[in-house]
Amino acid sequence: MNKSLITSCLCILFIFTPFLNSPHNINTGNAEKAIPSHAKWGKIAMQKARERYPSAKIYDYLHVKREQKGNYSVETFKLWLDENNKKFEVIVTIHFDTKSEKISKISLQRQNTHA
Repeated sequence: MNKSLITSCLCILFIFTPFLNSPHNINTGNAEKAIPSHAKWGKIAMQKARERYPSAKIYDYLHVKREQKGNYSVETFKLWLDENNKKFEVIVTIHFDTKSEKISKISLQRQNTHA
C-alpha cells in the first residue's frame, strides 16, 4: 500500500510539474517590438517639462504626431500636469535632424484646463 501511494504521488508530481512552470498564456515574443519609436523623444519631453515645472507631477502623456519636414523631424507630445491641485496641459515639440537625431529646438507651450 505504501509503495503504491508513493508511486501514485510521484506520477502525479511528474505529470503536473511541467504545467506549473510554463505560463502558456503569456506572449513574450513581441516584447522588444512593443517599444515605440517615439519613446526616446517622449522621455526627453517629460524631462524638459520637469525642468520647467519642477513642483508639478506629470500624470499622463500622449504622443500626438511625428512630422517630417525636409531633413528634419518634429515630434509633438501632450503632457498633463498637476501642480498644487491645478491641472494643466503642456504641448512639447522637439525638432531634430532625422539622420543624426541632433536636437535643434525644443519648445513647451502651457495650456490651462478648465476641469
